Amino acid sequence: MKKAMIILNPSSGKEQAKDLLPEAERTLQKFHEEVTVCETRKEGDAEEFARKACELHYDTVVSMGGDGTVSEAVNGLAEQEHRPDFGIIPLGTVNDFARALNIPLDPSEAIKILPSQHYKKADIGKINDRHFMNVLAVGAIAEASYNVSTEQKTLLGPFAYFVEGMKAIINKTPFSLTISHDQGEWEGKAYLLITALTNSVGGFEKLAPHAKVNDGIFHIYVVKNISFPGTLNIIPKLIKGELKEHNDVEYIKSASLKVSASEQLVVNIDGDEGEPLPFQANVLKQHLSLFVPPEGN
Repeated sequence: MKKAMIILNPSSGKEQAKDLLPEAERTLQKFHEEVTVCETRKEGDAEEFARKACELHYDTVVSMGGDGTVSEAVNGLAEQEHRPDFGIIPLGTVNDFARALNIPLDPSEAIKILPSQHYKKADIGKINDRHFMNVLAVGAIAEASYNVSTEQKTLLGPFAYFVEGMKAIINKTPFSLTISHDQGEWEGKAYLLITALTNSVGGFEKLAPHAKVNDGIFHIYVVKNISFPGTLNIIPKLIKGELKEHNDVEYIKSASLKVSASEQLVVNIDGDEGEPLPFQANVLKQHLSLFVPPEGN
């Protein structure tokens, strides 16, 4: 008997999650005999629900929420002996993982792709004992993302992070960074480190245009120098997907890395405050099977 679990964050999408729930249930019932709905109430619930779905050998887990709900579900699924197929109904502001997989950002359209049962294998990252889907970032700009309010996200979308980031560079100084990677070691002064697993970072779908969801590689950008004039020069490169060609950006590809810094810093993991440096990370290649549109397979 095929079983599906819906992990529902009731506060996502301006609280439209519950309005969409009946449609999601009906759709999953087309190819499952049993559909269970688990509603999150506090941090960590989605991770626990997803882990339970693995233990009980569910066939499918579907996240109805934003990137935070997806991230928790991924952490519940990761490295389990049995991992259900994973579906995403995006209800957040940015929805980076959905963007990278070409999943429709309209939640009703995302529900419609489920019955086609087209899947794509996707990488996830592991940093120390935690898992992530999109990005690791270190530096003042990364830390500034914690200051983005819900109102800013609603009004500006991904550019809300950029606005706060530009504020953060004023009066900031670079830090000494050491990065051990598959080809050797990079050491020097930096203002920002971005380690991308997918092409969509903070809603900018061309920040890491060479990143594929299943290439088994981190795409690492070290911003070595940053100033107001320099920032104005970086913006067009970022929008065009040419960041790695900028003179003040070091570009590294690696399946694993170790990072340490000269001062006390914390790595931003998928937009949330994460581990203190130093840290080590590696790619779990093609670790999850995700529902995608037929043309995205």
